[in-house]
Amino acid sequence: MRRREMRGILVIVAAFVLAVCVAAEGENEYVLTLDHSNLTETIAKHNFIVLEFYAPWCGHCKNLAPEYEKAAAELSSHDPPIVLAKYDASDEANRALATQFELQGFPTIKILRDGGKNVQDYNGPREADGIVAYLKKQVGPASPEIKSKEDAANLIDEKKIFVVGIFPEPSGEKFENYLTLAEKLRAEINFAHTVDAKLLPRGGPVDKPTLRLLKPFDEPFVDFEDFQVDAMEKFIADASIPVVTVFDNDPNNHEYVNKFFDGTNSKALLFVNFSTELEAFKSKYNDVAKLYKGDGVSFLLGDVEAGEGAFEYFGLKPEQAPLIVIMGTDNQKYLKDHVEPDAIAVWLKDYKDGKLKPYVKSQPIPETNDEPVKVVVRDTLQDMVFNSGKNVLLEFYAPWCGHCKKLAPILDEVAVSFDSDPDVLIAKLDATLNDLPKDQFDVQGFPTMYFRSASGKLSQYDGDRTKEAIIEFIEKNRDKPVQSDSARTDSAKDEL
Repeated sequence: MRRREMRGILVIVAAFVLAVCVAAEGENEYVLTLDHSNLTETIAKHNFIVLEFYAPWCGHCKNLAPEYEKAAAELSSHDPPIVLAKYDASDEANRALATQFELQGFPTIKILRDGGKNVQDYNGPREADGIVAYLKKQVGPASPEIKSKEDAANLIDEKKIFVVGIFPEPSGEKFENYLTLAEKLRAEINFAHTVDAKLLPRGGPVDKPTLRLLKPFDEPFVDFEDFQVDAMEKFIADASIPVVTVFDNDPNNHEYVNKFFDGTNSKALLFVNFSTELEAFKSKYNDVAKLYKGDGVSFLLGDVEAGEGAFEYFGLKPEQAPLIVIMGTDNQKYLKDHVEPDAIAVWLKDYKDGKLKPYVKSQPIPETNDEPVKVVVRDTLQDMVFNSGKNVLLEFYAPWCGHCKKLAPILDEVAVSFDSDPDVLIAKLDATLNDLPKDQFDVQGFPTMYFRSASGKLSQYDGDRTKEAIIEFIEKNRDKPVQSDSARTDSAKDEL
């Protein structure tokens, strides 16, 4: 997804730049609409093209659309013109070609260079002015030269990470490696180079090649002198994450929050009320983060007000704050709610020493469960599925999933057909509100159905989603019932 330095003049095919459609209102559409019939051909004809993968039903895509169009209109008059295009990746006919771009959601924007040979993630703003400014930088040199303090002031954003290569002699292997890195990371980091460190706003003079990373948090700059590309890339990745990442409503912090969650370390997240509790926790949490820096744990301090999505993800409530959660690299989670500032260091040590019990998210056990399709939650999964001694068809679903809604009445019919059969259970589990044992179930999308026979054989159902096909599968794969642990206990009592 990252690129070598682009050299030469960008070749843009005028036919595609000027391709417009007339909307109902009679206005030009500057965003190029592509599909499976012309995607590959169009990309191949451009040295630089921006491509949005979207779905018509996606709310975020709908919000982006007018801003993307405004940006496309302005960039069409850039010299050379910058082409913005869109591709409906949800369309069945378009999906095969979209898979090569490793989409994780909608909208996803990619920058394609050299006829599609080089692909980078678009990591810029989502409003028109920001899109324009970001893309204008992307078509310029990956690392412009700073020749004056005025250049430095114009290029360096004090609120963002900025990398400057300092080269008393801008030539040789180290300089070429630096340019390679700048091209590779240009979509993520802003670069520049200079022959004189005195022109920079921070840091002293140097007399040898030096990579200087300027940042708006922790120490104001960090210098690095290993010019191997991999070493520079790792240095930038490590230095670009604050000791403690702040998660609040300030948009300037969002990119660091993204870097935090993209990182490979275990993740500690402390949520407090910033308006009343921040000062009590900030210093002590920062001390703990410094203690474990470089020890495989990254730290985030979040405002309860901004963390609504995180609370929903973990199945928690804001009333449990102050609370700290650890997401381990093994997918285990650990939690302590109503935590005191002085208890954080001890709790982290217990985590590192393996003394904490993992937290498992579960919906409450339903008080009544008398519908044809029985409700399973994480806390009843063992008893209702693994220890029931029955043949169980279990659907993993998401409440918002259209395919799940379509399947629901079919599963009801299947369940009704087995209503008088005590050896078969049809059940469902909301996979958005319950943690799954990942060593047992591989749920990559919704709905996903698994069948566990009475003798314990587990298999994923991938047949037709019809009543007849599901019933046929159950009849073919069912076993004679195995007496459950509770039933064996009751039988033993009767014998006594």
